[in-house]
Amino acid sequence: MAEAILSQPHFQDPDKAREYLEALRWPEGAICPHCGVIGGHYQLQGASHRPGLWKCKDCRNQFSVTVGTVFEDSKVPLHKWLQAVHLMCASKKGISSKQLERMLGVTYKTAWFMSHRIREAMRDDEPILGGNGGIVEADETFVGRRRPAVKRRGQQKKQAVFSLVERNGKVRSIHVPDVTAATLKEKLQKHVARDTRLVTDNAGQYRKAKADFQSHETVNHLHGEYARGDVHTNTVEGYFSIMKRGIFGVFQHVSSQHLQRYATEFDFRYNNRSALGVNDVQRTDNALRGIAGRRLTYRM
Repeated sequence: MAEAILSQPHFQDPDKAREYLEALRWPEGAICPHCGVIGGHYQLQGASHRPGLWKCKDCRNQFSVTVGTVFEDSKVPLHKWLQAVHLMCASKKGISSKQLERMLGVTYKTAWFMSHRIREAMRDDEPILGGNGGIVEADETFVGRRRPAVKRRGQQKKQAVFSLVERNGKVRSIHVPDVTAATLKEKLQKHVARDTRLVTDNAGQYRKAKADFQSHETVNHLHGEYARGDVHTNTVEGYFSIMKRGIFGVFQHVSSQHLQRYATEFDFRYNNRSALGVNDVQRTDNALRGIAGRRLTYRM
C-alpha cells in the first residue's frame, strides 16, 4: 500500500519542510531576497542561530527561505503551512477554513488567514489568453445569496464574475463591478490576444467585440442553440459549475471584498488540472513556487 502523502517527512517535521522548500525554490543555490544574488552564501551554524538562517556574501544581510514570502513572520510551523497548501491544491472544490482549523489544529482565525495567504501565492499574473487563431470563451456569472421572497433591509447584492477560458488551456476570472459593454470590453482587451476567435452567448454587451479580435462568434441560448460545430460556451459554463459548487457547497458565502481571491483559487486549480498532466504533488509545488513577493501586510 502506498504511503499517504501527508505522512511524508516534509509534512510532519518543520526542518524537513524547510529543506523541501529550499530545494524547490533554490535549485541552483540560495538566493538572497535582499539583493538577488544567487549562490555563494553561507549558513549560520552557531548555537544562537535558528536552523535555516543564511548570510548573503554580497549585501551581508541575513535571510531564510521564507523571507519575502507569504510565510514570513508566521508563528505557524512550516510543515503545517505545507499541509495547508497541499489540502487547498488537492481539493477540487476547495476546503473551508473551518476544515483547515480542524485538520491542522490551529484556530479558525489562523486557518482563515493562512488560506488567504495561500490564495495570494496562487495568483497568476500572466495576462494574455488565446492567440494564433485559438478559441477563447467568455461569459459572466453571479455569486451571492439567493434573493429572498420578501426584500429585507441590507439585502446583499449578487456579485459578478467574468471568466475567460482558452479552449484546452487556461482560465482567467475577474470580479467585476458590473457586466456592461464598457467594463467587459476593457477586460477582453487586457486579457485576450487580438488574433483570437472569441466565442460568447448572444448578450448585448458583446455585440461590438468583433472589432477587437480575429472573429467573434455567438450562440443564441434564448432560441435553444447551445452548440454549432466548435462554436459553444460549454467550457466556460462547465468551469462555472465547479466554481459555484465550491462557493455554495464548501465556503457557503463569500464576501465581495475577498471574492477575487476565491476566484483566483479556482482558476489556479483549473490551470493546473490533471487534464494538462499536473497531479496533486505538482500542483502543490507550483503553488509553493508562487509564494515569493506576495506578503499580505495586514495582521491576524
